[in-house]
Amino acid sequence: MSDVEVDWPDYRSTEFRAPKRPLATLPEELHTLEGPVFGEDALDPLDNDLTKQHDGEPLGERIVVTGRVLDDDGRPLRGALVEVWQANAAGRYRHEVDAHPAPLDPNFSGAGRCLTDADGRYRFTTVKPGAYPWGNHPNAWRPAHIHFSVFGRMFTQRLVTQMYFPGDPLFEYDPIFNAVRDPKARELLVARFDLARTEPAWALGYEWDIVLRSTPFE
Repeated sequence: MSDVEVDWPDYRSTEFRAPKRPLATLPEELHTLEGPVFGEDALDPLDNDLTKQHDGEPLGERIVVTGRVLDDDGRPLRGALVEVWQANAAGRYRHEVDAHPAPLDPNFSGAGRCLTDADGRYRFTTVKPGAYPWGNHPNAWRPAHIHFSVFGRMFTQRLVTQMYFPGDPLFEYDPIFNAVRDPKARELLVARFDLARTEPAWALGYEWDIVLRSTPFE
């Protein structure tokens, strides 16, 4: 995307992640390569409910995150695989490289997946992740966010992105969020609180739609 700065000086690790040479051109026939194909039997019934994957309930504010996966023309993408991963309510990932001294939650692994329905809709029940320090610059903290990976109907339709929550005071200090230079485009990274999706006495609801575009090889 031209709106995203892939080599962003304020985000120090892009020095090692951003490509240094021009992208290679692949054969034309790969432009329409179909797949991957996922079926209901590839998913566990609890994969999209991160609050029920263990014997006990995780700590934190329960939330429901839902939305639609659409193509360039606004048509729903049925059967798209949507995967999420996130920190727990204290701002810690269950990962060996996470050295943040916040507590781990034995009842929260922080990962889920689902397939979109006939209307292109996905749905996850989880807890709101906490902010966490990340050492990029002095007193650096990441805003609360959920990582998304989405596969469409073709290998060229793949998106890895992050969803944020409205009103976060850390937005203006976060170089990853601000690597999207267009303010209107940045707004699309922020979910919308939705009272209609909120479940009484149970969980707050958030709505966040995703548009998949085929990644050009040339």
